[in-house]
Amino acid sequence: MNHEDIIAATRLWLEKAVIGLNLCPFAKSVYVKNQVRIVVSEARHMDAFLEELDRELQFLAEADPEQVDTTLLIHPTLWPDFELFNDFLELADQAVVDNDLDGVLQIASFHPHFQFAGTEPDDISNFTNRSPYPTLHLLREASIERAVEAFPDAAEIFERNIETLNKLGLAGWIALGLAAPNKPE
Repeated sequence: MNHEDIIAATRLWLEKAVIGLNLCPFAKSVYVKNQVRIVVSEARHMDAFLEELDRELQFLAEADPEQVDTTLLIHPTLWPDFELFNDFLELADQAVVDNDLDGVLQIASFHPHFQFAGTEPDDISNFTNRSPYPTLHLLREASIERAVEAFPDAAEIFERNIETLNKLGLAGWIALGLAAPNKPE
């Protein structure tokens, strides 16, 4: 797959959904300041991807936050199945600990077939965490703390997002130019 196309699809999702629908009220400021690093992995297996994750965690921890505040690490093909990706997240979180970055960095996850427990695959609420490709979002704890201070009702973001997507519906999502993901195989 072409990295430029993967990054372009990711940027479209960020601009139209994450920022455009205000699913994350903290995303716009770092995005417009070009502080979001987007990395596409070509790792051929999970061990190689974990090594790349280690490098990206260390890179972000050492980078000046004014230059790079957050990283999106994308792998377009390694986890087509959400369940396998979801299981992998334990290893990703352990990588934070293994790199002595617990309390410094954390990982949020996004997947084209993301599904909350207890929901149907096509439930619009799942789209709050659906991205064009399996993606690990590496975040600085300090940035999260500052964002939460600036947005005191952070706990209400999830409910507001569900309400926004329920109003939008799948047709509205598609009208934004964001394709509905194919059903998982």
